[in-house]
Amino acid sequence: METRTAKIIVNAPGGTASKGSKTYKISLPTSWIEQLGIDSADRNVELSFDGEKIRITKSRTAKQFAEKKKALGHDVKCLRYYSGNSLCTLIYADFTDKTIAAENHIDNIVKTAFGKKTHPDWDDFTAFLEERCIPKGRSGLREYLESIGLESYSPIEIIKKTQGRMAEDNQWLEMEKF
Repeated sequence: METRTAKIIVNAPGGTASKGSKTYKISLPTSWIEQLGIDSADRNVELSFDGEKIRITKSRTAKQFAEKKKALGHDVKCLRYYSGNSLCTLIYADFTDKTIAAENHIDNIVKTAFGKKTHPDWDDFTAFLEERCIPKGRSGLREYLESIGLESYSPIEIIKKTQGRMAEDNQWLEMEKF
């Protein structure tokens, strides 16, 4: 891993920015940008911050995410979340390293899998799956699981059997191995 020291460029923004506002920029080495596969035609990146480090990665479509993970030999599943016959969210879930990528196909965030969250994580994914299943604490759960042919509570296995259908809405899931 190569490390360099740099200075952050601090500017006062123009336009309608509030008094005292600042913008921060940093120049990155060309060789690093080229290694990321970024060029002037495709320069979208994703930034993530964990409280200590800022990480820059090249933006990928959900399908590109899945293809990369599959090339690494990971267990990737594709889930399509529908409202009626309309595809709302396409989700690729990597069950090996517990990461996901999702793309919304409608603008109505109420009908998308993760609402307004554009970069859901594995916890968001598992919470979403549980929302599309019978509650874990419901009385008669054991009998319900037996009736659909399961021995234990597993949201992913329940969804394989029920397509995540709920009585109160017309949303459902289709799942396949990628």
